[in-house]
Amino acid sequence: MGECPIGWKRVPIIDLCAKHTDCVNRTAPIVDYETPYKMIRTSNIKNGFIDCENVRYVTEEIFKKWTRRLIPKMGDIILTREAPLGDVGKIRTEDSIFLGQRLYHFRVNPNYLNEDFLLYSLLADDLQGQIQGFGSGATVEHMRLADIPNLTINIPPIKVQNKIATILSAYDDLIENNTRRIKILEEMAQNLYREWFVKFRFPGHEHARFVDSPLGQIPEGWEVKSMLDIVEVRPRIPVPKSEEIIFVPMGSLAENSMLIEGFEIRDKPSGARFQNGDTLFARITPCLENGKTGFVQFLPTDDTIACGSTEFIVLRSKTACPEYVYLMSRSDTFRDHAIKSMTGATGRQRVTEKCFEQYTLAQPPESVLKQFQDIVQPQFNLIYSLNRENQNLRTTRDLLLPKLISGEVDVSDLNIRIPEAAMT
Repeated sequence: MGECPIGWKRVPIIDLCAKHTDCVNRTAPIVDYETPYKMIRTSNIKNGFIDCENVRYVTEEIFKKWTRRLIPKMGDIILTREAPLGDVGKIRTEDSIFLGQRLYHFRVNPNYLNEDFLLYSLLADDLQGQIQGFGSGATVEHMRLADIPNLTINIPPIKVQNKIATILSAYDDLIENNTRRIKILEEMAQNLYREWFVKFRFPGHEHARFVDSPLGQIPEGWEVKSMLDIVEVRPRIPVPKSEEIIFVPMGSLAENSMLIEGFEIRDKPSGARFQNGDTLFARITPCLENGKTGFVQFLPTDDTIACGSTEFIVLRSKTACPEYVYLMSRSDTFRDHAIKSMTGATGRQRVTEKCFEQYTLAQPPESVLKQFQDIVQPQFNLIYSLNRENQNLRTTRDLLLPKLISGEVDVSDLNIRIPEAAMT
């Protein structure tokens, strides 16, 4: 356990909470349409944040049943007890959410404990060491409910807690703002794709002549083509010869974003091979149905060759801009087609190359694609830049965090403006 600095106290976390409770330990029945009631799972919680977009939905009746003990609200801290053990996040939304399985719920007493100070303490080595030390299980590490009262935290006076929380949360506020901008930029690109290439509301459409085609009426000058005429599926890429090879596992693909978060370094090439500008399309159930698709733009150079999961299908532009290929692979019409074309045993179904051969679409002239690329390419570049900025902000925050939470850096005499919300 971490040494307690002079003037600080070591206290069980639950003694500093107004309320705390476990989740309901059975699976809530979900619905296949959006409702105001969102279920967050362990996979939604990572590095201090909770993803409230990629969620499952339930009815109002189920929401009320699953929140009888405590309705989560903004500022509450959620800890994962299993799969994975020890991830933590803070609720930063007023949406109606409730906890899926293997989660624990803390609501601080603000007279004794700052919610952000608790969040960062749970991310720091002292409490992470306690949590991992309590982990047990032959196959999957989990933390028993009986061990929650044994989690202890070093706390300074509340005024010092507020200062520490203010410093660290400033980084998270910037990260959250960038994340919102990234989401808006990707939505803008997807909406533009739908407007131009699904609804045919491209620049000048008011004066366009429409002609009959196997797909129905399409603009004159557009051609009905197979996706294979536009996209190279599993392009031939040489085996990388580097001693350190970037490898992207399936878990690094997001379900609702182009961003590829995290990679491994391996000494031998294996799996799918790709380069900047390629789209990684998850071909296996349930990853495909869940939306796992990524756009590669993080490699250090355009010549760099990386590897990834064997369950990726790599898509590369032939005649269209790379961004167009990614947005096509995210479109509802293509995803519905891909899901219906899956073959194989139940639970292990996969997309085959016939899926791409059989998918037809109206291919616009090069001039229209060039106009489209001129708009969306800067958006994709900005998404990449904002994500790089977030990575740098996290790195800086994570360097400061242990020094502040341990008391190694004393902020008690610093003149820091504390937000009013932190003092209530």
